[in-house]
Amino acid sequence: MSRVQLALNVADLEASVTFYSTLFGVAPAKRRPGYANFSVAEPPLKLVLIEGEPGQNTRLDHLGVEVDDTEQVEAATTRFVDSGLATFEETDTSCCYAVQDKVWVSGPGKEPWEVYVVKNDSDQMGSAPELVGDSASGDTSACCSTAQA
Repeated sequence: MSRVQLALNVADLEASVTFYSTLFGVAPAKRRPGYANFSVAEPPLKLVLIEGEPGQNTRLDHLGVEVDDTEQVEAATTRFVDSGLATFEETDTSCCYAVQDKVWVSGPGKEPWEVYVVKNDSDQMGSAPELVGDSASGDTSACCSTAQA
């Protein structure tokens, strides 16, 4: 089963967890310091909340598609490369307290997208590439956190 991922950078994690638990009628699937994620069955959604700076407005951090296996990540990578998109691939990377395989691309409005599979839970938050334009490079200190160009 694939599902769309929406990752939000929020100022008040606890208030956001309460709100989204009420909105979708489910408790978080995973809670860690500064982090929560929801596995929503209907509509099929992985909602990720990443704690940001106090007082900031909630903002889009990145978008993604969670898939079932590494072969689907590889197929997406091939499709992106064949279409001429710049990609950044990560294998066995620690991100969002999980070990993942993933590929990153940027949309025409510089919106960062990842196609990923969760392979294992992890004790580490990890890091993600800084995406600028249609290319990916660099590293940031927070998992799945991307530069907003």
